[in-house]
Amino acid sequence: MADLITVEDPDDPRLHDYTGLTDVELRRTREPVEGLFIAEGEKVIRRAKDAGYEMRSMLLSAKWVDVMRDVIEELPAPVYAVSPELAEQVTGYHVHRGALASMQRTPLPTAAELLRTARRVVILESVNDHTNIGAIFRSAAALGMDAVLLSPDCADPLYRRSVKVSMGAVFSVPYARLTSWPRDLESVREAGFTLLALTPDEKARSLDEAAPHRMDRVALMLGAEGDGLSTQALVAADEWVRIPMSHGVDSLNVGAAAAVAFYAVATGRPTGQDGASPPAQ
Repeated sequence: MADLITVEDPDDPRLHDYTGLTDVELRRTREPVEGLFIAEGEKVIRRAKDAGYEMRSMLLSAKWVDVMRDVIEELPAPVYAVSPELAEQVTGYHVHRGALASMQRTPLPTAAELLRTARRVVILESVNDHTNIGAIFRSAAALGMDAVLLSPDCADPLYRRSVKVSMGAVFSVPYARLTSWPRDLESVREAGFTLLALTPDEKARSLDEAAPHRMDRVALMLGAEGDGLSTQALVAADEWVRIPMSHGVDSLNVGAAAAVAFYAVATGRPTGQDGASPPAQ
């Protein structure tokens, strides 16, 4: 059973994992080096635990101790009980959900390992907004994508904001980082995948026309908010695809675009003159 420890000093060194959570640059540097990430809220903490991540400690306000009692009794990690005011002093923000856990990272698989068994893959280029990363992972999990591959400069899926927005879906979809961009796109193609670049360019075929759900293995490429995919990524693609839009709208938020495209890639929609729905993949 975990030790329940009341802490009243915000400078207590045992709370080190939770200090300065709003300092994005500090956390980007610290967390991967120290091998940790922060899970926030009861559901996310439980999902991280159920996904096999080892808990280093928990930081709870008093009213959350009973809610998390079963977790406390099951795990050996220390639990620090603090007031909401002290939690805010330590973390730098008001912890609305009253429960934080420091979790131990695990080694990432390689892209080659994921590609061996996947059929529907997401490739993200330069998506460095943590909210968008979380939204994309949540849609990828919900809509049946098998894996996510990240360019070297993509944001960390295990950063607190990404984990929170995804509601823990970052624990459900395996991911890996491509180490050489865009050269590693060729290794994806060599693994048998058709590279589809999502772009609003008029030269792109609509997703209905391209019918990616009928393809054997598909890697859908998405770029950052605003800039989209780079010229190098577009050149490396086998085909450009787009989402048809109305009312003069020329683009969607990358999180929204990802959800629409994942549906088309994983399950498809009626495409033919007879209106028959294709079989789900």
